[in-house]
Amino acid sequence: MKPISRIFILLLLASASYVTSYAQENQSYILHTIEKGQNLYSISKMYNVTTADIIRLNPGCEEKIYAGQTIKIPQGQASQKGETFHTIQAGETLYKLTTLYKVSAKAICDANPGLSAENFRIGQVIRIPLEEEKTTAPTTQPPVEQTAIQGPVQSRCKDMHKVKRKETIFSVSREYGISEQELIAANPELKEGMKKGQYLCIPYPNAVTLEPTQKEDLNVIPPSNSELFNKIKEAPEEISTIKAALILPFHEEKRMVEYYEGFLMAIDSLKRTGTSIDLYVYESGKDASAINNILSKKEMQKMNIIFGPMHQQHIKPLSDFAQKNNIRLVIPFSQNSEEVFNNPSIYQINTPQSYLYSKVYEHFTRQFPNAHVIFIEPTSPDKDKAEFIKGLKQELKSKGISMNSVSENDTKETLKAALRSDKENIFIPTSGSNVLLIKALPQLTMLVREAPDQRIHLFGYPEWQTYTLDHLENFFELDVYFYSSFYMNTLFPAAIQFTNAYHKWYSKDLTSKYPNYAMLGFDTGFFFLKGLSRFGSELENNLPKMNLTPIQTGFLFERVNNWGGFINKKVFFIHFTKNFELEKLDFE
Repeated sequence: MKPISRIFILLLLASASYVTSYAQENQSYILHTIEKGQNLYSISKMYNVTTADIIRLNPGCEEKIYAGQTIKIPQGQASQKGETFHTIQAGETLYKLTTLYKVSAKAICDANPGLSAENFRIGQVIRIPLEEEKTTAPTTQPPVEQTAIQGPVQSRCKDMHKVKRKETIFSVSREYGISEQELIAANPELKEGMKKGQYLCIPYPNAVTLEPTQKEDLNVIPPSNSELFNKIKEAPEEISTIKAALILPFHEEKRMVEYYEGFLMAIDSLKRTGTSIDLYVYESGKDASAINNILSKKEMQKMNIIFGPMHQQHIKPLSDFAQKNNIRLVIPFSQNSEEVFNNPSIYQINTPQSYLYSKVYEHFTRQFPNAHVIFIEPTSPDKDKAEFIKGLKQELKSKGISMNSVSENDTKETLKAALRSDKENIFIPTSGSNVLLIKALPQLTMLVREAPDQRIHLFGYPEWQTYTLDHLENFFELDVYFYSSFYMNTLFPAAIQFTNAYHKWYSKDLTSKYPNYAMLGFDTGFFFLKGLSRFGSELENNLPKMNLTPIQTGFLFERVNNWGGFINKKVFFIHFTKNFELEKLDFE
């Protein structure tokens, strides 16, 4: 054998050994790289495990996690569904994963709608679906003549295991030092789930996990990621008439009627431009039975998009239905939709604040690169902003931005002593309550008046827009900023136009509550219905092109993971200038 041939064979063996060992060692856990805005709770819901499971594999992570950190995630409930998770490694391609897991490229892409040739990179976690059934027709073989005397037959089971309470495929396979796939292969019934008292065959561990396959032509170049993704890409479908359903408790909550009213105005605007829309409206009530009755209607399966619900208990049945029938589900109200982590069809409008914090930190340091931050602490601890403040302090420290603290009851002289003349001084209360503002604003106002040469600002939170009427003059004088994902200035031209149109339509004025639900109905209805009329089935791939200017609610949708849905991560700053003007600062 020529030396070069020997080297080539050794490399092939080494490669096979790596694939085998990697597949084996990662069957108990996968590696997840934390992104900005993620916390232990959201990560646990993403992988269908508990936070305790994550902490057990990553001691100390309950105290602190940070963006870019890599943590271990147990292969929990996914294995019981016949699925697994995989962290993309250096040198891996979509084609390599199809050979490793014996599934088609289309199956992997269907399980990961957020995956593309552009984001197929090291560290990305993807979901691997159940191994595909072989569809080859059975072949007739001549009977094999057996000898009269047969050797001893070795049992395929090394041991038998009786399933105990709370045991999982993961825990049992780990106990016996085998992979979940080996355990499932020896006990196919596990694909339907594991039950207490069930007896499992514990197979002998495989010495070699790579099965012989067809001879590969080493001269054939495997397809690239781009080639495979383009090959399986489905042709876009246009939607001639959009079928939309609105499912809300109109009789129970008057603000739902306002949402509906704004929604109808959006439909009217779109129809004037030639968009065809069939709208179906349903009363959901509170009970789950009402939702089930609605979903049983024949027309529901033909919907292109569903808007709702309001009640938390209605989200799961609606989510399951939407996912089963490939229907987009827009959730305008609830902040606590866990379904978004595992349903690629969900759009969550009202995002939990924790997901916005990373955007706020980024925008803050861009707006105030030469900042000196002074935190105003309440006399009684307030936990409502604890997570935000903790993350902000970490971000400021990493950027080398100076910080200080004062009390809400401190005098003007104490506040003045905390200032720095060479910096922009940003006061930030560590509570969003109006009570703290009432206490702090008089001293801050006197400070600004006595030190006009000092650059002083006050920075706050979305709920401050509900305090505007109480503190409007102070906000202008203190050069106030606050962040939000929604804001409506009644003096903006779009707001004036909508307000007048609403009054003309319904012979009543808009309510002064924030957010305004009529505007929310208009913004969400116009955004998604316009997107479907423009892009059809390709809406998800064209979201960045939806450069619409909403009246109140900003939209910036990002997938929570490769197999989940979208959350709205739009954040802007509202600025009350010393010139008595209002600015909406959009950083995107």
